[in-house]
Amino acid sequence: MSLDDIDKKKVRWYLKQRQEGRNISKEIKIPINKLLQNIKALRGNKPTNAGILFFGKFPQKFFPNARLRVVRFKGTKVIHPTLDTADCEGTIWEMINTAEDFIRKNIRLLGRRTEKSFRREIKFEYPIKALREAVINALIHRDYFETGDVRVFIFDNRVEVINPGTFPKGVSPKRPRHKPVNEILCQLIYDIGFIEKYGSGIYMMRTLSKEWGNKEPYYDLHPIETKIIFESQIKESTFIEEDILEELGERQKKALEHIKQKDRITNREYREINSVSNRIAFEELSDLVKNKILIKKGSGRAVYYVLAVND
Repeated sequence: MSLDDIDKKKVRWYLKQRQEGRNISKEIKIPINKLLQNIKALRGNKPTNAGILFFGKFPQKFFPNARLRVVRFKGTKVIHPTLDTADCEGTIWEMINTAEDFIRKNIRLLGRRTEKSFRREIKFEYPIKALREAVINALIHRDYFETGDVRVFIFDNRVEVINPGTFPKGVSPKRPRHKPVNEILCQLIYDIGFIEKYGSGIYMMRTLSKEWGNKEPYYDLHPIETKIIFESQIKESTFIEEDILEELGERQKKALEHIKQKDRITNREYREINSVSNRIAFEELSDLVKNKILIKKGSGRAVYYVLAVND
């Protein structure tokens, strides 16, 4: 490993994110190699393991096992057919973002009318922030000298996040403490705002799940791996995504799928994926807003639409 294996664009991205998340100026008055030494991503002129995993051009060149595998199964067992898969590579933060995009695409939306009114409430099957936290924990607390990879398995009734490695001595799900396996990685992830408070991840996932209407996630511990399990709250077919989709036209369904993958859609994108005029796109998007399925944001040419759903 050498300084040539560090991607300077990723260093600049880190500085920008750190400024936004921690209010630390992205303008530096020292050479990049000195900065990297200060944040322990570089030792002398050689990148540390954390430095490669966070800023490397291709970390898997040096850590082939530093991958994240995400799979959507049809059914409730790993022997069932797969509907979608992705092998995430790159830096730690790139894998986290890729995994979140995959999860959003492969979990369902819940739609129901509230008791107080006929207004529809829409939300994801699981709290996205809790699943994201589980993925982050698995990647920053794993043992990178173990041969296994981190896995996210999405089943019809649950999501499992599996991490090669175990809790540090003296730490358990019932006694969570901030005792990081990879202290430098943990600090870098904190710097960019991916985690908010040290040692609070397990409590946060429990709280979010409870507030979302799901059961608290629970752990299945093995000598060589740690698994956290999130159970779906979907129990009846009347509660699943099809209840939302049955009220929509085919073009609106395509738009909804586009938003699940890309987080948003514009009038132009609606026209492109459906081959319709500007007027039709405007009317059909406005109908989705009227029915509380989408929220309109921005103004003028910067208008875009997002799901009326909380994360």
